[in-house]
Amino acid sequence: MNLNDKVGSLKGIGPKKAENLSKNNIDTLEDLLYLFPRKYEDRRQETRIADLQPSKEYLICGKVLSRRYAGNPYKKNTPLTLLVSDETGTIEILFFNGRYIANLFNVNQDYSFYGRVSENFDRKQMIHPEFHRIGDPNDIRGIIPIYPQINGISQNELRKIQLQLQELYPQVEEWLPEEIVSENRLASPSYAIENIHFPKDGKQVLKSKFRLIFDELLTLETGLFYIKNETRKDTGGIVIDAACADEFAKDLPFELTEGQKSVWNDMQKDLAAEKVMNRLIQGDVGSGKTVIAEMAMFAAAKNGYQSVMMAPTEILAKQHLQSLSADFEKYGIAVGLLCSSMKTSEKRETLQQLATGEIQILVGTHAVIQPDVKFKNLGMVITDEQHRFGVNQRSLLSKKGENPNVLVMTATPIPRTLAVIIYGDLDISQIRTMPRGRQPIKTLQADMENRNRVYDFVKKQLKEKKQAYVVAPLIGESDKIDAKSAEELHKELSQKFKGYQVALIHGAMKQEEKDFIMSEFSDGHIDVLVSTVVIEVGINVPNATVMVIENCERFGLAQLHQLRGRVGRGSDQSYCFLICHNETDVAKERNRIMCESNDGFEIAEADLRLRGPGELFGTRQHGLPEMHISDLVRHADVLEKAKNTAKAIIDRDPNLQAQKFAKLKNRIRKMFGEDIKLEL
Repeated sequence: MNLNDKVGSLKGIGPKKAENLSKNNIDTLEDLLYLFPRKYEDRRQETRIADLQPSKEYLICGKVLSRRYAGNPYKKNTPLTLLVSDETGTIEILFFNGRYIANLFNVNQDYSFYGRVSENFDRKQMIHPEFHRIGDPNDIRGIIPIYPQINGISQNELRKIQLQLQELYPQVEEWLPEEIVSENRLASPSYAIENIHFPKDGKQVLKSKFRLIFDELLTLETGLFYIKNETRKDTGGIVIDAACADEFAKDLPFELTEGQKSVWNDMQKDLAAEKVMNRLIQGDVGSGKTVIAEMAMFAAAKNGYQSVMMAPTEILAKQHLQSLSADFEKYGIAVGLLCSSMKTSEKRETLQQLATGEIQILVGTHAVIQPDVKFKNLGMVITDEQHRFGVNQRSLLSKKGENPNVLVMTATPIPRTLAVIIYGDLDISQIRTMPRGRQPIKTLQADMENRNRVYDFVKKQLKEKKQAYVVAPLIGESDKIDAKSAEELHKELSQKFKGYQVALIHGAMKQEEKDFIMSEFSDGHIDVLVSTVVIEVGINVPNATVMVIENCERFGLAQLHQLRGRVGRGSDQSYCFLICHNETDVAKERNRIMCESNDGFEIAEADLRLRGPGELFGTRQHGLPEMHISDLVRHADVLEKAKNTAKAIIDRDPNLQAQKFAKLKNRIRKMFGEDIKLEL
């Protein structure tokens, strides 16, 4: 038996099970070894029935005193109830698919049961526990691994499969240099694999987990440091004298905030260096990121270079075109647009003017990364709302020039600890100050009793010629989810706000239709826009002063904050109402944080605590590999150790050419796969 053997070579795995394993990226015996338990059940000791506490899991042993059906015993899903006793008391064991289970139990026979205890009218109860006849070889005692669910393969079968692999443990070799192992006091890989699957006690689990989590995070961090190095080494960046942008800043109708000045200072140093700039600007909606981007594009144009700015939606690209054209017109800087809805003749003309250098700044959607887009002298690449683009798209855009400087802007506030990982190839700047005169948005929560009062307030705002957004979690009505839909809200509010234009927008509409509605709202022809989260990344409508979020309990904190950021774009006081239909403890906590804070970074930290990174960011969309055992937040201490070790490795051997790093190099290749092309 070898690590590279196919899973089908094992006893008990036929073609169907092998196919199901393959769907979970498990093809070899080594892949199976790295299918880690998601939790453990402690079945080392039996608990007496008298000592059972509700809401906890226990192993009990007892005699079946009786069995009875609650209904017709010939129906397959008729519940079966067993009364089980030991010397201290009795407990009910309930199975809903009684007909199939009944024949497995004999009255007066002893069985073991493992499951969660509940109470039903003061009677102790276990529902669908795992069970075995006493003396059955499958009645294993000890710390039992529970694996991620795989279709067609039970937990018992997965444990039997893992038992077959025990002879492979000696083949799991050490792959890290001795100095890294001893410095971090790591267990050997074979010890870690053996004791992650079949530990004897909690200490063995902790030692094994530490090693395996460290391995995964070290591979991730070394890969990201390698990529960061690759984007910078031997790439004589385009040097831009950014001092000329002071002229542009002086002509602005406002003074830059301290946060903007600090970020611009970072960028001036980047642009003056001979290395390519790769910088991420994080800043709340309305913090003034676009002005910094304009200064960078102005400096590039004055130094004889072109700039390109990629936006996630066509309407946002058009809004950038309008503001950039207005701001740059008096300096004689030409701005062009490229998006998929343009006529062929318009596209041809834009591409021609781009190739000759007549267009100095190009704004567009994904259309700007198409092969036929050629620049004369590209020096600055800017992506707006980065969380809509993957690493590869950013890379394609950069390849439009000879090592152009790169600026990424995002309004998604990400805690710095995570930003360092998600944007591992970028330097990070944060704007944490808001422009003068910008009033904080007043956020208020309302229950169903006060819902009508919220819409009375909206009506007052409409009478003052203001506009409003109303957001719902669903497009249409659902039998499964008890929540307001955008469609039913649109009908309700069209009646409530007669005499005003109420429109509906959602993600299932065609892009042209969405763009038209947003454009009408932006131009003031629509008073109330009923929407799903499709407006989360939207356009700037300074006249919109009210945001109403229905079923706010169905949204995460970061999402609520992003939605709130659609208002408060002008100098008028803006409001956000959170209407809660089902007030859970988590919903109360979210609402409290939203009402107390307008700071996106504080909110992101809180959301991270409430939800964790996977759900918050969906790491796959950032081009990050999938983690099997580590958690970027819960294992922050191990992450810090792994990051420091990875940095030391790359500083010592930037190309991982030393023989002692050969296995690490292979692990990086395997982890990143096709997500990020590593020329290792």
